[in-house]
Amino acid sequence: MTMRLRIAMDGEELTAQQTALYDRQIRVWGVDAQKRLSKANVLVSGLNGTLAEFCKNIVLAGVGSLTLMDDRLVNEDAIHANFLITPEEAKHSGSSLAEVYCNALKEFNPMVHVSVEKGDLHQFAGVFLDKFDVVVISCCSLKDKIAINNKCRERQKRISFYTVECRDSCGEIFVDLQSYASAKKKSDGTEECQLEYSSLEEAISSSWRHLPSKTTKTYFAMRVLEHFESLQNRKPCQFSVSDLPHVLEIRKNLCEAQGLNEFHIPDILLNRLVAAGAREHPPVCAILGGILGQEVIKAISGKGEPIKNFFYFNAADGKGIIEDIPPASVY
Repeated sequence: MTMRLRIAMDGEELTAQQTALYDRQIRVWGVDAQKRLSKANVLVSGLNGTLAEFCKNIVLAGVGSLTLMDDRLVNEDAIHANFLITPEEAKHSGSSLAEVYCNALKEFNPMVHVSVEKGDLHQFAGVFLDKFDVVVISCCSLKDKIAINNKCRERQKRISFYTVECRDSCGEIFVDLQSYASAKKKSDGTEECQLEYSSLEEAISSSWRHLPSKTTKTYFAMRVLEHFESLQNRKPCQFSVSDLPHVLEIRKNLCEAQGLNEFHIPDILLNRLVAAGAREHPPVCAILGGILGQEVIKAISGKGEPIKNFFYFNAADGKGIIEDIPPASVY
C-alpha cells in the first residue's frame, strides 16, 4: 500500500515518492506550495537556450505538466546555447525542437508530464489556453506576443503570462499576472497587497518622456529593435550589421516622437545587439532562465514577491534591473 503524506488543508495528498523527491524544497516553501506546483500546467511556446534552462528548472521543481510548442526542426545552430540538444541530434535527428526538448526533459523528472503540441500558438483559439495556469512565450513577433497576452487576459480564469528574449549579452523578461494577491515581507511580519499588472501592449505604449530618467537603457533599445522588426517584417533577432544604419534612424525617429534624448539608447548598445543577430550568450541564458523559473514558481506557489513587470540583465555591467512600467493611462 502506497504511503501518503496527508495535507490537512483540503484533504489532497502527495505520495511518499513525491514527498521524498521534493523534500528539500518542501522544507523551503512548504507542503501547500509544493501541492500547488504539482497541480500547475505550464505552456511554453518558442524554444531557445534561455527556455531550455527555464524548462529544466520548473521540471525539477515538480510542476504538474509542461507542454512544449515549437515545430522548427533542430539544426546545428540550435546547439550554441542549448544543453538539451546533443551534437548528434542537431545533425541527424530530423525532429522538431519541441520533440527533442520533450525527450530530454522527461529524464530530469519522470513525475512531471511533458508533452508536445504542434502548431503556432497565435493561431489557436483562446479556449485552448484554459487548460494552462502559466503561458511563457519567446521567438515570435511582437504582434503575436500581444495577441497571445490579450487572449490570456480574456479568459475567465487568471493565466500568468511571461515573455523572455535573450539578445546576445542582454535579456528581457516581461511579466503579466493581471490582478495578483502578494504577501510582502515587513519587519513585523507580512502584509497582503494587491498587485495590478499592465498588459504587454499597455506597458510598451507608455510615453517615454514620462518614464523616470533612470529607466534602463535596455528597455528603450528593445523597443527600437521591435519597431525595426515590425517595419521590416523580420523574424525576431533576424539582423545583420548592415541593418545598423536603419536601426539608428528608427531610434532617431522614435526619440523625436517620444521626447527622449538619443543618449538614452547608446550606439554601442544597439550595435552590440544588432551584430549579435539571433545568437544567445549561454551565461545570460542561464541567468534569465533561472530568474524566469523563480518567478513562475513564485506565481504558482504564492511564495515570495513577484517581479512587476520587466526584468533586464546586461552582461556588460552584470546588473539585473526590475522596471515597473505603468500603462500610458497612468500619466
